[in-house]
Amino acid sequence: MTRCANHLKLSACIATALITAGCASGPGNPPDVAGPPALKDSNGYCEAASAEMTIPVGAAFADGTLVRDFYTGNTARVKNGKVTMAPGKGAEGLVLLEATEPPVGRFTWDGATVYFAVTDRFANGTTANDRNYGRLPDGKQEIGTFHGGDFVGLTEKLDYLSKLGVTALWMTPPFEQMHGWVGGGDQGDFKHYGYHGYYALDFTVPDANFGTREEFRTLVREAHERGIRVVMDVVMNHPGYSTLQDMQTFGFGSLFEGFEQYLPEQWGHWQPESWESLHAYHAFIDYDHPDWSLWWGKDWVRAGIADYDTPPNASVDPVRGSLAFLPDFKTEATGAVDLPVFLKNKESSRSEQLEGATVRDYLITWLTDWVREFGVDGFRVDTAKHVEPEAWSELKQKAQAALEDYRSRHPEADLPAEDFWMVAEVFPHSVRKSAYFDAGFDAVINFDLQEEAKAGAACLSAMEPVYSEYAGKLNGTAGFNVLSYISSHDTTLFSQIAGGDHSLQKRAAAALMLTPGAVQVFYGDESGRAFGPTGSDPHQGTRSDMNWNAIENGDVSAILEHWQTLGQFRARHPAIGAGEHRLISQQPYVFSRTHGDDRVVVAFGRK
Repeated sequence: MTRCANHLKLSACIATALITAGCASGPGNPPDVAGPPALKDSNGYCEAASAEMTIPVGAAFADGTLVRDFYTGNTARVKNGKVTMAPGKGAEGLVLLEATEPPVGRFTWDGATVYFAVTDRFANGTTANDRNYGRLPDGKQEIGTFHGGDFVGLTEKLDYLSKLGVTALWMTPPFEQMHGWVGGGDQGDFKHYGYHGYYALDFTVPDANFGTREEFRTLVREAHERGIRVVMDVVMNHPGYSTLQDMQTFGFGSLFEGFEQYLPEQWGHWQPESWESLHAYHAFIDYDHPDWSLWWGKDWVRAGIADYDTPPNASVDPVRGSLAFLPDFKTEATGAVDLPVFLKNKESSRSEQLEGATVRDYLITWLTDWVREFGVDGFRVDTAKHVEPEAWSELKQKAQAALEDYRSRHPEADLPAEDFWMVAEVFPHSVRKSAYFDAGFDAVINFDLQEEAKAGAACLSAMEPVYSEYAGKLNGTAGFNVLSYISSHDTTLFSQIAGGDHSLQKRAAAALMLTPGAVQVFYGDESGRAFGPTGSDPHQGTRSDMNWNAIENGDVSAILEHWQTLGQFRARHPAIGAGEHRLISQQPYVFSRTHGDDRVVVAFGRK
């Protein structure tokens, strides 16, 4: 980067050139790692049984009780505390027992099934909104470009989610994103736009690529009519990067004098020379120019440019540090601030000057307005450990008040429910009750299960220590829950772990869906969605397009139908996620879950 060395201060050059944009929710992401090893027979793989087995059920069902296998519909009457049944074809050795007239399951977040969809990569409901703000496809692998997924697509797939037993939809942030791109990956080898929603430009309006306010309203309403809650991903740690496109559109920042001649008419369409990476565009930008005051401004963020404060590294100061060189919001500041200049001048923004408001006040107002207007049920909070706990406590209080305001204006609606739900992303949190639960959070994401579920996919009985531990810690402890997963956008896909083995992808359903606490299904877990193009950022491939073609062609029907059965069973029975776990037998592997008058027995037979 010769021009950078000649025209920028060395420290600024190094910092800006290292904007790798490898963090779709990534400022708090785990470190980059090589692809996961595939499961092998040495992981304890066991063949599932299909023959009849005697199942002890007396711990849950009294003699004379008629019970049904939810998988096959077969029934049997309990005699001497036992029933005899054979797993159904394709059931992977499972028998899922319930009373023939089970109580109507009452939803609880403690046993929720949360479906996480990256909006842009899930379903393209209308192509009319695919091109906005001068964004373009790259004509290559499209690693970091917008792919067309939108609110309309999510709405069209709600019945699909219902069949999967989903009780809550977690969607990536809907806010308007930075219009342009930054160099993606360590090598700047792809254009990285804010397709994932974590690079906000304006928190008060939806991104045009995702859809309109009315389309978002329709999505929430239609989800609620199906009993599906909507959890919106939110960010208070940082906005998006500055980009050439936004500098030109909103008139903030400055190029070095005479450098505009090197850019096309629309700055965001600049291409590097053959010997340059996409990081090279920083060489055009004068990061010391006073016109950077027209962006967020030094009172709002730490950014290490012009007269802005230079943030420390996040490893030194997690709260005030910069993550992946993103601008860091001053959420801890107590002084009143004016609305940023670019937002004052942005005609499409709904942001307004708030008298005497701090940075935190603005952000909380912007985020909770989505609850107040649309009836959003909960927030998944990005990078929670990088914002002071007091901010999260205030967000929860204001979100609850916004929810109550919405409900007062919509008394006829069953959803949203009375209590607002908040779950924190805190890498690498496990199943433990930490201080985050004192800061307004109802749950944290559990990063342990992905590794533990490998053995469970190979042989379900290997999950017993995990199930017993989780249930023992979670049940009976008020205000304590976790959200466990087997795939995520910031770690790996289970399809990578399974090495493309469809049988393991199928069997992973039981390991996850029978886990105590709330569970998260990452879009495509249920269909074996494959890892996609990733460039020099190993996380990008986890956000490949949903494999609808494989589903529609029937290529993955055995996997999907198995996930649907387990998902529906879990949705019927709060006891699975929120109940007391009791090991009944080791061979066959049998356990019960009980929660009030709701009870189930699960049996797994192996050869």
